[in-house]
Amino acid sequence: MCGIGGILIPPASELHELGGALSRIQNALRHRGPDDSGEFISPSRRAGLVHARLSILDLSPAGHQPMISADGRFTIVFNGEIYNYRALRDTFAAGGVRFTSNSDTEVLLHLYAARGPDCVKELRGMFAFAIWDEREQTCFLARDPLGIKLLYFANRPDGFVFASELRAVLASGLVPRKLDPAGVAGFFQTGTVPEPGTLIEGVKCLGAGCSLVWKAGEVKQQQFWSVQFEAGNADVREAGKTVREALLDSVRHHFVSDVPVGVFLSGGIDSTAVLALSRAVGQSDLRTFSISFDDPKFNEGDLAARTAKEFGTRHADLRLSAVMGRELFQQFLPHLDQPSIDGFNTFTVSKFAHDQGMKVVLSGLGGDELFGGYPTFQKVPQMVRLASALGPVRPLATAILERNAKPQLRRLGNFFRHDVNLPAAYRAYRGVYTIDEARALAVMFCGGSADAVCMTWPAMRSQPTNEDCVAELELTAYMRNQLLRDSDVMSMAWGLELRVPFVDRVLVESLAKIPASVRLRAGKKLLLEAVPEVPEFIWNRPKRGFLFPFEQWLAGDWKEMFESSVRRSGTRAQTWYQKWSVFVLERWCETNGVPFAGQKR
Repeated sequence: MCGIGGILIPPASELHELGGALSRIQNALRHRGPDDSGEFISPSRRAGLVHARLSILDLSPAGHQPMISADGRFTIVFNGEIYNYRALRDTFAAGGVRFTSNSDTEVLLHLYAARGPDCVKELRGMFAFAIWDEREQTCFLARDPLGIKLLYFANRPDGFVFASELRAVLASGLVPRKLDPAGVAGFFQTGTVPEPGTLIEGVKCLGAGCSLVWKAGEVKQQQFWSVQFEAGNADVREAGKTVREALLDSVRHHFVSDVPVGVFLSGGIDSTAVLALSRAVGQSDLRTFSISFDDPKFNEGDLAARTAKEFGTRHADLRLSAVMGRELFQQFLPHLDQPSIDGFNTFTVSKFAHDQGMKVVLSGLGGDELFGGYPTFQKVPQMVRLASALGPVRPLATAILERNAKPQLRRLGNFFRHDVNLPAAYRAYRGVYTIDEARALAVMFCGGSADAVCMTWPAMRSQPTNEDCVAELELTAYMRNQLLRDSDVMSMAWGLELRVPFVDRVLVESLAKIPASVRLRAGKKLLLEAVPEVPEFIWNRPKRGFLFPFEQWLAGDWKEMFESSVRRSGTRAQTWYQKWSVFVLERWCETNGVPFAGQKR
């Protein structure tokens, strides 16, 4: 796990300050890789690459990056882990290839030299990497299938710049710090900035399961993987066996490491399942980490401690008060790469694990998306059916709902007024503001007119059922845009590698063959059948997320800090997450030197 960045210069351009721009990118990424750093400028001076290293595999200097092939043709910077690198290495070694390190980076370099862009089809893991070809004067960039790792880029006439974080792209000095109205509106509608857009005009995020080739200033993108669910029938008992084997296989791969691996543990099914599977694959000396609160409505610390005792782990718990939370929140804000209404929980538990000496942890993120754990799987199709059933009275229902004081009902009414389809219903259900409110807020921050704020959404694949469509949306929208992005940035803020065994290409492909009627049964029954070690005191209770008492904090000790931003924006922010979104965007702009309309008011 690391931070990567680079600059590519087309033939007709010159960048006299290449070294300075690269240094600024590297400095912006240093928190991601405290163990080592490196810089490469190609002999042609058409490419510069930087790397900040967190040593997980091959802790020796032999794993240093940027890494150059023996013949000097290829140079790589790589962020992530390739969990099947040992099998790939053995294949190359059997063919006579000699390795000079025990790193997955060197294996990836040989794989690209042998397979070219098709190398991504053989990789199992989380990755974002760039490989410069000095002979062809091209650069190949790729991002893992499910989007665990991030890669931002801007292609400008004077050069192409890329990095693991948006802030590092801005630090290069090659990209104007100008807000993108569509990105801002998307943030206010969904609570996060939807890919492939960003908050900054001209900067994009490389899509999950996509690769990019840069040559002489021209860019070509290609998608090499996407999720496709299957219809049909399945035997429930056999499905449980299949899923268990796939889960064990994934967890086993996620323990590939030269440093100890811990587990984030809440009182939920998913993290408990990860812990149970870790034991099942032979991990005996495990450390687990949780956060607890005084308020019993949010406190899962006691359950986590009971689970840890059940599985015999060395458990550590952080008791978090509102005062302590406020102190940590002030540390959290400068680490926002792109704001969202989430991330503080991961930031806090990551700091706790880091302070306990950990470099790698496993998380249960992804279990709800794969096994139907969210209300969206029932509620979103119901919203579409309701809109259709209303028929000619829908305009009246729209008018009544949009005047309602409750944000949830206003979003429902706004959904009735716009495109009535499943993705729109999903965004309304999971949303923060209505489409129209989000556009108005984008105008407040960016200027211009609401009519000029054009939000576009990625096209969906054809899936067998509405529930499968919701599963795709959960994987490609909420999980990718918010959960994975915040997990990457906030764990790496503390130099901690966060691994997600549920978010594994091979596992997802196995699950995709099981029809929704079996895979997405209520209560995550398929997961519980596959992992019967999950104790009854965990699964026989109402579902909770990994939640912090934000509503109470914003009504108490944190109130004035947020209310001042809301007053300046002039918006009707009622819920904690609406107030949060206005506050964090304003603070992000100020921290990163991005001007916004009304800044001096």
